[in-house]
Amino acid sequence: MRRIRNAQINRVGRISIPKVLISRDSVPRVSVLSMFKFKSQLNLSRSHRQKIFKFICLFLVFAMTATACSRGDQLKNSSPSSESSVNQKVLKVWWDKGFNPEEDEALRTLVSNWEKETGNQIQLLLYTTDSLAKKIRRSLQAGDPPDVVMSFKAERSPNSRLAWENKLVDVSDIIEPLKNLYPKPILETVNFYNNVKKKRSYYGIPIHQATMQIYYWRDLLEQVGRSEKDIPQEWDAFWEFWKKAQDDLRAQKSSEKSNIYSLGFTLSPEAGDTYYLFEQILEAYDVKIVSPTGELLIDKPETRQGIIKVLEWYKNFYQEGYIPPTALTWLNPGNNRSLLNREILMTPNSSLSIPVAVRQDPDIYHNKLGILEFFPNKPNGKPMEHLTMAEQATILADSTNQKLAKEFLRYVVKTEVLKTYLRTAGGRNSPVLKPVWEDPFWTNPKDPHISTATKTFTQGRVRYFQISQNPAYSKVLDENVWGKGLNKVIVKKISPEQAADECIKKIKQIFDDWEKS
Repeated sequence: MRRIRNAQINRVGRISIPKVLISRDSVPRVSVLSMFKFKSQLNLSRSHRQKIFKFICLFLVFAMTATACSRGDQLKNSSPSSESSVNQKVLKVWWDKGFNPEEDEALRTLVSNWEKETGNQIQLLLYTTDSLAKKIRRSLQAGDPPDVVMSFKAERSPNSRLAWENKLVDVSDIIEPLKNLYPKPILETVNFYNNVKKKRSYYGIPIHQATMQIYYWRDLLEQVGRSEKDIPQEWDAFWEFWKKAQDDLRAQKSSEKSNIYSLGFTLSPEAGDTYYLFEQILEAYDVKIVSPTGELLIDKPETRQGIIKVLEWYKNFYQEGYIPPTALTWLNPGNNRSLLNREILMTPNSSLSIPVAVRQDPDIYHNKLGILEFFPNKPNGKPMEHLTMAEQATILADSTNQKLAKEFLRYVVKTEVLKTYLRTAGGRNSPVLKPVWEDPFWTNPKDPHISTATKTFTQGRVRYFQISQNPAYSKVLDENVWGKGLNKVIVKKISPEQAADECIKKIKQIFDDWEKS
């Protein structure tokens, strides 16, 4: 609202008063103090000043009366049903916050384009991965849930549990027309069992995916006479290679390398990256916690021995000084920052967030930062399968805008929309739809990181979390049972055998509680 500005006195002694713009939803913001200032600045006779002041006061009274009448008419003409229909045009969307500004900006552009195309509105809220699940639970308890939720860490999200409880909307009508465009293993990650309806169906829409890659400093290896060609593919030799590289770097006694560590393994009980790598190492040793049909295998002697072996594997690296002590407190971005600060030589990471963070520096992106196409072979010599998360969007059953939510998700999974969104977001996450993979952006050899990650996906070396088989296992990951077990071994100094037994006991309790509930 414009304030009344300097009144102009013309040559014949008349006063020209500027027009005041009045909004239908507000009143003029002219204070009594400004009125007196205006009055005192005029070099006129007392009678003229009084007349002017009275005129302005009458003008303001008229303006406020008109505004009040207008508001009264609006209230009279609106009804509860019309207000409800207006509210239903606003879609509440909660989305995992990206790791870089480009991701969030790409999402906002997608949302804006949909709003312009449909005339509807979206209330978009971004939450960190670690806080999103808690926000969903609280919103359901408060009776004010969002309509659409997008989970990056879908394997630990409550999606499979909510579907079991009939608290998600069946989205088969969105999936079915696209069924041939999704690889079958990806669709299995959203095919949840509904215990109320006693059947399985699709309760989520896969949007993109990410898998575990290994990043390292190529230039630091060169300083100790090594290159990517020297990295072994045999399991034990692979890890010994990185240990020896740390020893050789520290032997150079330069200030930059005196405290460098070779392995960026996240060990914090609070970080999702902790259980992610632990599950990857369980995969390496062929340790199965849940069967393909959802049965818990934790009581098998070979399962217990496998868990002990993995805990021992971590403990040895830490005690030998190849994992930094700070890894005990890292959250999800911790290993990213430590690698980029050149405090560690290599780290496994569950997306392309590390190279995306340095894309603006061509020398680092193309020359210094390396990425491995695959993990080393398993200890038994077989090729490793990279554990992968298919990130998914869901619609909550308590949503009052289910039809509109489905319209939005149908828009999101259009091939051209997804192509634009994932590219604009910087390529940290990879496609799930086959036509989106056809974009040359994902296979361009001039981009060493995206093209390498694409090979990991397209050459059949990935395996998805088995959450849809049994929802209780998502709670095992959500409570980070493996991270707590590692903490007990490394910090509290209990034996791997004791820690394994405590992990097994906790997992059985989670499954028992789930069955009872």
